[in-house]
Amino acid sequence: QLQLVESGGGLVQPGGSLRLSCAASGFTLDAYAIGWFRQAPGKEREGVTCISTSGGSVNYADSVKGRFTISRDNAKNTVSLHMNSLKPEDTAVYYCARTFAPFSNCRLDPAPYTYWGQGTQVTVSS
Repeated sequence: QLQLVESGGGLVQPGGSLRLSCAASGFTLDAYAIGWFRQAPGKEREGVTCISTSGGSVNYADSVKGRFTISRDNAKNTVSLHMNSLKPEDTAVYYCARTFAPFSNCRLDPAPYTYWGQGTQVTVSS
């Protein structure tokens, strides 16, 4: 029953915007830290951003600071990733993931994230 499902990926031109959603089922999303990770062809998976349990901190990779925003919608049990000023280097499969326990100061290290979605493709190209 525990599941994370990403949606919202697609093709966008450089400088454009895209909103990804991570819908949770089988658990209450705000009780855990949620991270967004991405993996480009031929590269290892990297952390993009994370949001901690309610009242906790958020973190962003340096490459996306000022362009990406993570947010939580408790009513819908979802976490969103708002991406602006997209670059070709942002092209990747994007994954959301849940930590094994609550964290008030989330990290972009994948080690604490034990549940993962299937991923959604984001392609930034003209």
